[in-house]
Amino acid sequence: MTEPQTRPESPAGDPSPDAGRMLTALVQLRGALQQAVLPLEVPEVEVHRSARADMIAQLEDYVIPRLMTIEAPMLAVVGGSTGAGKSTLVNSLVGRRVTQPGVLRPTTRSPVLVHNPEDAHWFGQDRLLPDLERVTTATNDPSALQLVPSETVPAGLAVLDAPDIDSVEEANRTLAAQLLAAADLWLFVTSAARYADQVPWQFLREAAERSAAVAIVLDRTPPEAVETVASHLARMLASRGLKDSPLFTVHEGPVDDEGLLPASSVAEIRGWLESLAADAEARAGVVRQTLEGAIRNVAQRTHLVADAETSQVEALTRLREDAEKAYAASTAAVREASADGTLLRGEVLARWQEFVGTGELLRSLETRVGWLRDRIVNAVKGKPQQAERVQVAVESGLETLLTEHAEAAAERAEASWQSLASGQALLRDAGEDLGRASRDFRRRAERAVRDWQRDVLEMVREEGADKRTTARFLAYGVNGLSVALMVVVFAHTGGALVGAEAGIAGGGAVLGQKLLEAVFGDQAVRSLAERARQDLERRVAELYDAERARYLDLLASLGVDEGSPETLRQAARRVDDLRFAQSARQEPGAGSAQGSAQASVPGSGTGTGVAGGTGD
Repeated sequence: MTEPQTRPESPAGDPSPDAGRMLTALVQLRGALQQAVLPLEVPEVEVHRSARADMIAQLEDYVIPRLMTIEAPMLAVVGGSTGAGKSTLVNSLVGRRVTQPGVLRPTTRSPVLVHNPEDAHWFGQDRLLPDLERVTTATNDPSALQLVPSETVPAGLAVLDAPDIDSVEEANRTLAAQLLAAADLWLFVTSAARYADQVPWQFLREAAERSAAVAIVLDRTPPEAVETVASHLARMLASRGLKDSPLFTVHEGPVDDEGLLPASSVAEIRGWLESLAADAEARAGVVRQTLEGAIRNVAQRTHLVADAETSQVEALTRLREDAEKAYAASTAAVREASADGTLLRGEVLARWQEFVGTGELLRSLETRVGWLRDRIVNAVKGKPQQAERVQVAVESGLETLLTEHAEAAAERAEASWQSLASGQALLRDAGEDLGRASRDFRRRAERAVRDWQRDVLEMVREEGADKRTTARFLAYGVNGLSVALMVVVFAHTGGALVGAEAGIAGGGAVLGQKLLEAVFGDQAVRSLAERARQDLERRVAELYDAERARYLDLLASLGVDEGSPETLRQAARRVDDLRFAQSARQEPGAGSAQGSAQASVPGSGTGTGVAGGTGD
């Protein structure tokens, strides 16, 4: 790459409807992946989160831009381990220092892209690697891409010097992986001392999985070790699905004052790249191989993300059901306790007894609930202030009942969530103690009970609109009749009163019903009791729905869409269908694109150059 090159004929972009349909399908796949959030801590979720992020990045950084500009120059990314000599190799290939090598690690902090001046328009912000800012001067900003025009780089080819894949700085490692994923061709640089390291082989394994075009440069190799190391490296490549990858070797040796290798040391690599740049068909084959491999790989991996999303939906469903069960149990417990006579004990019973009169009346009711209605009514000695005391006792009893069961529901829901890793993480980050009732629950319960009592009073007032002048209505008053209705409600299950066998509480309820019947009649009392009962149940349900919503709203805020797994699978299947259809229409016998590229340079992989020692 020492002489300016005339731009070769670029492979034409595919204007067929297939290309447009594939582009649309890939954009839809990217959207589906972006919507496939994985917020819950379920087994292996970190692996799938990372895979999803990588897939979105590859679609945005490489696949979609490359498909939109298939005729753009081939991008060769030079990547590899720390100290392998990447920057020195790039400078030597270009013929001048365009990227800074050095002894201190890490050296390369921001990527440097060298291109022919004629190709500058292909590397704007809206194309390759759109999230990297374009700059024209050297920088250590890892979010910037330095563009360097050079006449010695043939048109149709661009070379990008990437940070170390095993850098001590995480930002460098992340950027290196991003750049390699955006490459049409990986020029992977390693050394005799580092070629067997795990990290490079992890990247090479990923390259093999998506059929990326890869060439290996064994750099900084002592002459006496070239044959042994190259043979071993070739066997390793073959065993890992990269047997067709060209392998170049560069001997260890001195560099000139500019830090460049002798031209002869990199002549074979330069010739191979120039041959690719000059051969539109071979260059297109490399691009097509890597692009098609990336599309296939993303579509295949999408199904794994869909499975992970299914696990998210299942975990979310379990958490939601646990919370709903906890509050449903408390709602049922309150419904039962407020209808089976439980509340007609303690303070409520005492105040009710004061109102209806103690002694012989109630003792007789235990065994003689069939007294004549008028005799029961005449025995009631309640006064207005006593009715108010019953109302206050009812309010206090109901509030206590509601609060106790709200606390119990919160404890049950929290305990069930604590049994799951996903629930533990949510509880930890909830911002409040979900294992206790809301801080304002008692206040809301008090308001709900008072509102219910006011509505009961209004029911009685409306029902007695045409009876307000009768002696019985005047004798008990609206307050007295409303507390009698509350007492009836508290021993009213399925429209039937608890009988005398329930003891004093049941007898008191019978007395309350008889008192109401004396004023309103049997049918009216049953209707009033049912309406009051339903109103109470509605208010209890609203209270507990609000408490349960603390759990359900937390789940809803995660943004997990139950239909997301199927959306992902459909998007992947659409890409695969188009890919298979396109493959079926291609002419048979078209060999490996990478093989074609390699075959275009006879004798590739047998370099005998001498490398310098200051490259990174």
